Amino acid sequence: MPITVTNPLVEGWYADPEIRFYAGQYWIYVTRSYSEYEKQMNIDAFSSPDLVHWEKHSGIVEIADFPWIWRAVWAPTIVEKQGKYYLIFASNDIQSNEEIGGLEIAVADAPAGPFRALLNQPLIDRFINGAQPIDAHLFADDDGKIYLYYGGWGHCNVAQMNPQMDGFIPFADGELFHEMDIPGYVEAPCMIKRRGKYHFMWSEGNWKNGTYRAVAADSDTPFDFSGPGTAILTAQPIADGLGHHSCISTGDDDSWLIAYHRRIPGDNDAGHRMLCLDKLVFKDGQIQPVIMTA
Repeated sequence: MPITVTNPLVEGWYADPEIRFYAGQYWIYVTRSYSEYEKQMNIDAFSSPDLVHWEKHSGIVEIADFPWIWRAVWAPTIVEKQGKYYLIFASNDIQSNEEIGGLEIAVADAPAGPFRALLNQPLIDRFINGAQPIDAHLFADDDGKIYLYYGGWGHCNVAQMNPQMDGFIPFADGELFHEMDIPGYVEAPCMIKRRGKYHFMWSEGNWKNGTYRAVAADSDTPFDFSGPGTAILTAQPIADGLGHHSCISTGDDDSWLIAYHRRIPGDNDAGHRMLCLDKLVFKDGQIQPVIMTA
């Protein structure tokens, strides 16, 4: 069906959107985007039956379940498994293995939460292969395997979640985490699968300014994306600083949407990021640069 949206989707500053379709509605899970990121102490979500009218669900995580979180949460990702909803998000912006925080996991019986802690500690609380434990993305493959992609500081890891969603299944070499070879990668991984081909996306540049952009590459496996990437979100006259996105198919006619955040050109406040939605188009099996709409 034709979908017409007006950007930004909602009032206020939001970032790092993850779009899903649960219980007959579209859901977008977001970071509360503040100029002082330490104020980002919960995760919000928006739901819509039509991608036009959005209801806000504020503070969907029971933060009291995470007493070690003290200065920020952001970048939510979610997957549904056997009627449960598993939410992973970053906490505390740790700078070393001596600090508490990293990637947290919570679970709920409904897409609006409340999300309660699945563990009594972070899911990942240290640097592995040089990757800061931030910016997670959960991807459910057709064979039922659920992969976790994550990482900042120019390094991206992939792991396979175990059936309980509280840890990881070793790869054939016995390792729990493999670093992905992604030239130019900075942060914010995202994965989709279309017609048997995997499309991996990430963000480059600096999230605080107009250098931020999203790039895509494709592969026949969920692991090998070492070839050249194609920029799909770049600065245009109506916005800049585009990135940290997610994508969703809206039906059987090969219609796709991309949720992302962007900035008003010339606005240098790091927290001023807006939630937006546009069409994602494929041509000859490749993701095309996104045409932004106002």
